[in-house]
Amino acid sequence: MRKTTVIGGALAFVLAAGLPAAASTGSPGSPEAAVPVASTASVSAVRATASAASANAVRAASAASVSAVRAAAPAGTKYHWGPVRSAAGHSGRAAADVWVSDFSAETFVVSGTLRDRDAHRGHCAYVRARFHYAGGGTGWARPSTTCRASAPFRLSSDGEITRVDVRVCLLDAGRVPFRCHVDPVKAETIAAWPR
Repeated sequence: MRKTTVIGGALAFVLAAGLPAAASTGSPGSPEAAVPVASTASVSAVRATASAASANAVRAASAASVSAVRAAAPAGTKYHWGPVRSAAGHSGRAAADVWVSDFSAETFVVSGTLRDRDAHRGHCAYVRARFHYAGGGTGWARPSTTCRASAPFRLSSDGEITRVDVRVCLLDAGRVPFRCHVDPVKAETIAAWPR
């Protein structure tokens, strides 16, 4: 239902309900007597109804946009971190659209789509995750690479973590990473994000 329909309907209802109780401005035979004056209660009710309808419309639009983003999420993920790109200073780039699981999960997952945006022959895209474990210590996931336009990737931890560093690089022809960029993802950063 559209917002204007809800507001218009509520306004018509409140005005119609307030007519018998409305005061007139003139004597019984004057032209002003035919014009009802809205009571303060009627005006307040209209404002409250319009405000509630507007808030509901904003919530519905927000829920629809979150649902659209979640529909694009790889299976088993909860939060869309967004794009992570290799460092500048080269005519090509590697880029990863990153999704992460909940930090309370026993096995933390970083997944998404890795894209090779480098036209140089032999250059490819590379993504790797370094996990900071809740019990102490760190560990690297095996890297994921692609020389195609795009490919899915999934990197997982060996236990509960407090932070993950997502590293996106280009690979040169000798398969050595260069032009790397690291995005640290922390539990407190995404604690209030929509799921």
